Amino acid sequence: MLSQFTSENSKACLKDFFEVPKDVYPVGRLDYDSEGLLLLTNDKSLNHRLLHPSFAHERGYRVQVEGLITNEALQQLSSGITIQVDGKPYLTAAGKASRLPDHIVIPDRNPPIRFRKHIPTSWIKIVITEGKNRQVRKMTAATGFPTLRLIRYSLEGLTLDPMLPGDMIDMNQNDVYGKLGLLTHI
Repeated sequence: MLSQFTSENSKACLKDFFEVPKDVYPVGRLDYDSEGLLLLTNDKSLNHRLLHPSFAHERGYRVQVEGLITNEALQQLSSGITIQVDGKPYLTAAGKASRLPDHIVIPDRNPPIRFRKHIPTSWIKIVITEGKNRQVRKMTAATGFPTLRLIRYSLEGLTLDPMLPGDMIDMNQNDVYGKLGLLTHI
């Protein structure tokens, strides 16, 4: 679905699944083909503090890539890699990339991603502090391991645990600010 409350091109959007007050909006966006954690709020200062590049908050992703990821590719993803942003080369900030342990349970996607019987896949974790358009997808593609499935798992200390796809959890401002490592302005 679109991570907004208005539909475009007859695509499903948040209002098709959730009823929230009119002044509530998503902080940040997920691409139409991406999944995961989306913070909904009516706190405009929170929006600024999470999205402005000067605050550099960590965003964690679980990423299924095509192929068996190499140590070299993980190192490239961790140290920064050149991608295209607005048609110009852009060196991403250093982040963290690692293989996900086999015991991590990831809910099935609906609809499922394409499946190729003879092409293996890998699950990795990527943590970045920037949010350029389609950045993680561009990063993995630049290493030769295109993204098949992308799940935003965390924003600082806010995580998907114990949520399942479609869940919504109400949180008070102090809890949200605490998990994000921000001091409340109250």
